[in-house]
Amino acid sequence: MILKENLFPIGEINKPHGVNGEMSFSFSTDVFDKEDITYFIIEMDGIPVPFFIEEYRFKTNSTGLLMFDGIDTDEKARNFMGKIIYLEKKHLDKVENDEIGVEYFEGFTLIDTEHGAIGVISEVDQTTENVLFIVEKDGEELLIPVGEDYVKEIDHENKILYVSLPEGLLEL
Repeated sequence: MILKENLFPIGEINKPHGVNGEMSFSFSTDVFDKEDITYFIIEMDGIPVPFFIEEYRFKTNSTGLLMFDGIDTDEKARNFMGKIIYLEKKHLDKVENDEIGVEYFEGFTLIDTEHGAIGVISEVDQTTENVLFIVEKDGEELLIPVGEDYVKEIDHENKILYVSLPEGLLEL
């Protein structure tokens, strides 16, 4: 059985492309091309389901076209629009830290080098130009800007994100 807590997002299905079940997709890592990964996991009705890759091809360094086994019509492909593409965490060691999507960090504890434990990242706000972690601390929501310059270490196994936040940020 595939458990969602054992997955990490690598991209999203955008829309059907043509009438034979091909779909355009965007991705943050091409680990699936470098490793022998035969399936992507898509959450369908709240359940992680593996879909075997029939073929894919790159359009740019972050987009491509994809076909799954058994998805052979435009109508079937439409069921995947907007769905997040996941891989199992066993592939994380092959992914560069800057290729991991920010949604992956939901549920991680944020620990600052100066202030210690800040709280748990409950959500990622991508509605503004500056992406923000929404961190729950003592019943309050803190908004912490996402910046790879701040990240010092990622402990995937224990779901801890170690950061060094700019001075004064937590006092805002």
